Amino acid sequence: MDTLAHSLTQAIEADPLNRALHAELADAMGVAGDETAMMAHRIAVATFDEIVGASRDPALEALPLYNVATVFYMIGRYEEACRWYRHALNVYPDLAIAHQNLAATLEQLGRTDEARVYRSRAYSLQRVFIEPVPKPQRTLLILCSGTAPGNIPYDTLLSSNRATLVKYAIDYASVEEDAQLPPYDLVFNAIGEPDVALPMMSRIAQLTQRCGRPVLNAPESIASTPRHRMAQLLGALDDIVVPPCMRLEVAPRDTAELMALLAAQGMTFPVLMRPLATHGGEGLILHTEPESLLASIQQLDAPCYVTQYRDFRSADGYYRKYRIVFVDREPFAYHLAISSHWLVHYVSADMPAWPWKLEEEKRFLEDARSALGERAMNAIVAIGQRLGLDYGGIDFTLLPDGRVLVFEANATMLVHKESADGVLAHKNAFVQRIVDAFEQMQIGRMSAGGGIASGEASATRTL
Repeated sequence: MDTLAHSLTQAIEADPLNRALHAELADAMGVAGDETAMMAHRIAVATFDEIVGASRDPALEALPLYNVATVFYMIGRYEEACRWYRHALNVYPDLAIAHQNLAATLEQLGRTDEARVYRSRAYSLQRVFIEPVPKPQRTLLILCSGTAPGNIPYDTLLSSNRATLVKYAIDYASVEEDAQLPPYDLVFNAIGEPDVALPMMSRIAQLTQRCGRPVLNAPESIASTPRHRMAQLLGALDDIVVPPCMRLEVAPRDTAELMALLAAQGMTFPVLMRPLATHGGEGLILHTEPESLLASIQQLDAPCYVTQYRDFRSADGYYRKYRIVFVDREPFAYHLAISSHWLVHYVSADMPAWPWKLEEEKRFLEDARSALGERAMNAIVAIGQRLGLDYGGIDFTLLPDGRVLVFEANATMLVHKESADGVLAHKNAFVQRIVDAFEQMQIGRMSAGGGIASGEASATRTL
């Protein structure tokens, strides 16, 4: 950042509602080569000119600052996004969308406790967030949890911009508020994490059973997918291996009690321990002896899962984790990660740096049945049917004997598009297949369930 841009940045921190400073800073950031900041402050100027004007309404005055924050959020500059969301809230403390998006930003920075405070504030102020599109083909009511992370990451799934989205934080809303929602054609139950959904299952069912509209991901299907119930749900299927898993509500008093609990489940060391409602290896620890496991459970001081660990190295010494997404119970290959470590992540495996890994993943994406074999692919298809989810997925690997070892299977599976000019751009075609399938499923359910909802509401678009 050059001297002028730095000076203007300091000045605008002290006077964030100064339109002229935003205009000057936009120009200075352009000269400095920071196109993101230039665009953010130009949007702020445009917002001042369009809707703020001479008004002294603090809710309107906060919007240019909110827009600056959102530009930084969208490009992954989270610290700057936090700063500008806070500026917006200093101007208007009751701007619910700023609380909501600041919570999302803090989550990205790993500051989950702080994020929880802002999320709670957002949904205490506002339960309904409407995202209109220019020419909607339908209106989709999305049931979300405002209490805790656990929502299906649906931004990519709904990126076609053919549906007006009505996001409803149902855990903060009363039953009476259900009747005040704008008209909608479909309900998408996006509370996909069963550990989050189960405590509010009756509340979700109140709406889905009474609304008279088709429901994607019925709450009873979500309820069957906690980790410790997976063996019961899938274990009888052919060619499936589901490791034993137990849910501990309270920490055992000593190693003797812990060993008795493990023995009752037929589990031996090594085992995996993780907190509830976590994915992607968050908080996951491999334990090889009871003392360390007991210490971790007691330190967590919260319910957790303990799962039997099974060595799943392939013959070449690498660990593989496949992900297949189910849309309307049909399987779509999404990714394959290959790592030298048992905790397999696409990023930590450094997939883009290894052409042979990308080539193997490409073969899987292009023809999963050939890559996995008939036996395994038939098992995957059976899993999709047994889950009964309209949107969900499975993370798994292949054992040497060709069977499918299930890591997790539920509705929370993330899909996202890659940079159009990056080394992973070829994956976008396969992501688009998932997006198209989700679009077609909506059309089919809407046709079966009735016509277009009448009426249209408007609101500021949120993240």
